[in-house]
Amino acid sequence: MSIQTTSNLSNSIRTQYTETYNMAAYGQRLYDQVCMPVPGISMEQAIKGSAVQFEFISSMTPGTAALSQTADVTPQILRDAVATVTPTSRGEALQWHEQLDIQAFTDYAQARIKRIGENQQESIEFLSINTLLAGTWVQRAIARASLDAGTAGHRCTDAEFRKAHGKMLTLKVPGFINDAGEANTWAAIMHPYLFHDISESGNVNDIGLYQNQGIHLNFELGSLGPFRLVVSPYAKVFGGAGIDNGTAVATTLASAANALATTFVTAADVSANVAVGLHWTVGTEETGTTFYHDNEQISTLSASTTTITFNGQAENGGFRFDHASGAAVRNADSVYTVLYAGPSSAVKLYDPGIGEWGKFVEPHVTGNLDQFVTAGWKFYGGYGLISQNRILRGEYSTSYEA
Repeated sequence: MSIQTTSNLSNSIRTQYTETYNMAAYGQRLYDQVCMPVPGISMEQAIKGSAVQFEFISSMTPGTAALSQTADVTPQILRDAVATVTPTSRGEALQWHEQLDIQAFTDYAQARIKRIGENQQESIEFLSINTLLAGTWVQRAIARASLDAGTAGHRCTDAEFRKAHGKMLTLKVPGFINDAGEANTWAAIMHPYLFHDISESGNVNDIGLYQNQGIHLNFELGSLGPFRLVVSPYAKVFGGAGIDNGTAVATTLASAANALATTFVTAADVSANVAVGLHWTVGTEETGTTFYHDNEQISTLSASTTTITFNGQAENGGFRFDHASGAAVRNADSVYTVLYAGPSSAVKLYDPGIGEWGKFVEPHVTGNLDQFVTAGWKFYGGYGLISQNRILRGEYSTSYEA
């Protein structure tokens, strides 16, 4: 008698795992779209060394003097420079005991594979953020720490795009190629709050009111000049990095708060100010180019002395991540970014054997009694700015927080 078992359906089970992982892993690719594979060399070759170098040769000075009839021309000297992109490795895993699968009533088997895929996507996205948002070419009205939601001149408007346009044309930043074969458009990656401010500003607002109502009623503002607007809640936000609120909350967590928690306890009693500020930020203030990806923006709901109840971004309305005791809690204005960039503003490299989006390590048993199951993902590669003059970062406050 033939008996159907999981052993002779192992390929179907493996496919189900992989499809679940891939659906999550390929989800929200945002900043990666302005990164090209390393040019002039195959990925198999590029990944072999500890770093990849890009060489630049200077231009020749235009000739301005007539040729002499008695003296020879003086040869010019070309200069060279090098930019380096260094790959790195990343990976995370889950491990569970076989008894969990025996007793679990929830769809934990499906959910944990999806979480592994989501974690891979987010982790690799952070690699690109750490590179693309750390450039030194910045456009803002004032220093980041002084950007004020209550000051209209600190917000993003259509005028900011005209400034960016002139700067990028002047430095000849390569753009996306249109149907006519012209490389004259760029991407502008931004948070929805900035999309609102742009739509309500200056010329865009007037056109939306009197010529094209779709801009306001259907949110049909897809481009500004040569910039295609890419609007996403995953766009980088420097939470609480702007000017302090007039009624400031600046305290810390009195005790650790776990992921999915919907309340936390502060070291100081700030309950009187629980309604002040659109968002509070839990985590380290990002004053420079060191980013803390477990920072979270929350909306406070109520308070009882030092116990704060809030809305967060986790599925249950709580924290997405664990936060240690002593983590900063602030209601300062946040700073929102626009990344103005073209298709070759940055480069990426990866191990072809592991894959561009990482490799899923399927569930496998471990332990002396085969009682533990482990699954995860791994990645080897990286992102790099080959030149600071190809990517412009805008930093703005928003009317949402005014």
